[in-house]
Amino acid sequence: MNIVQSVAERIIENVSQVIIGKRNEIRLTVLGLLCQGHILIEDVPGVGKTILARSLARSIGASFNRIQFTPDMLPSDVTGVSVFNQRTREFEFRPGPIMSQIVLTDEINRATPKTQAALLEAMEERQVTVDGVTYPLEEPFLVVATQNPIEYEGTFPLPEAQLDRFMLRIRLGYPSPQEEIAMLDSQQYQHPLTTLRQVVTVEELIAAQRAVRDIYLNQDIKSYIVNIVTSSRQHPDVYLGSSPRGAIALYHTAQARAAIVGRDYVVPDDVKALAEVTLAHRIIVGPNARIKEITSNSIVHSILNSVPVPGATVGARY
Repeated sequence: MNIVQSVAERIIENVSQVIIGKRNEIRLTVLGLLCQGHILIEDVPGVGKTILARSLARSIGASFNRIQFTPDMLPSDVTGVSVFNQRTREFEFRPGPIMSQIVLTDEINRATPKTQAALLEAMEERQVTVDGVTYPLEEPFLVVATQNPIEYEGTFPLPEAQLDRFMLRIRLGYPSPQEEIAMLDSQQYQHPLTTLRQVVTVEELIAAQRAVRDIYLNQDIKSYIVNIVTSSRQHPDVYLGSSPRGAIALYHTAQARAAIVGRDYVVPDDVKALAEVTLAHRIIVGPNARIKEITSNSIVHSILNSVPVPGATVGARY
């Protein structure tokens, strides 16, 4: 068993003890972690978005901070601030909650665009600049953001530049009746998160992240990814298609998916399985299509149905 598969399975099994019945969503979260990509969880309150982030941090023994976004927050509340020390007569940097390995930004769309922008440098360059001084963020660095798609009062839509920095957008959804009963049983005496143990070291995770980049992609698979992304820009119902960052996200997550199932090469099914979660949130639907209630998710599905899939020779050299 390769290191990526081993690390992923241990984390998935561990988090599944807390988040019941959402194995596929946990798997997608671990994919983002292995690809060093940030995750946007868009769902209604109470389905376990915060618990998922906490379980992930505890499973790898990473430092964890939670930022509750509100309209009156300032960028310095996220990044940190320099404070003048009367004793030393010098300014000292007091780090903000972003200076952690796993950061949960709860209800990110409640912060003003100015405060949301404080995350841009951290998410893309994995560093924070305050008063002209740059502070690197500790590996592995992951932002897990949540937002409520139902409640719009007092919220600020995420700008395209912010959305584009999230590698994946996932939804947890409600549990089935059987899963909800199992959840009730698991929390009869205490929350299972309190006894959740670390199953992977940070060093093992970083090694797995590096191993993911070694997964092979045939030239046909690369062309397939580019054709899907290009089609999103040319689709008649799309106002703005996916950026090149979307192609990179699909490329890396396909590598991670292949590694998790024990392959050292990517097949078209890896790309098709991840196209929606990596591209849909980067697509802006045109005004005429919105009137027809056409969504970015349905557009991705139509693109997958129209773009030719590479032939069976993709994995021939294996």
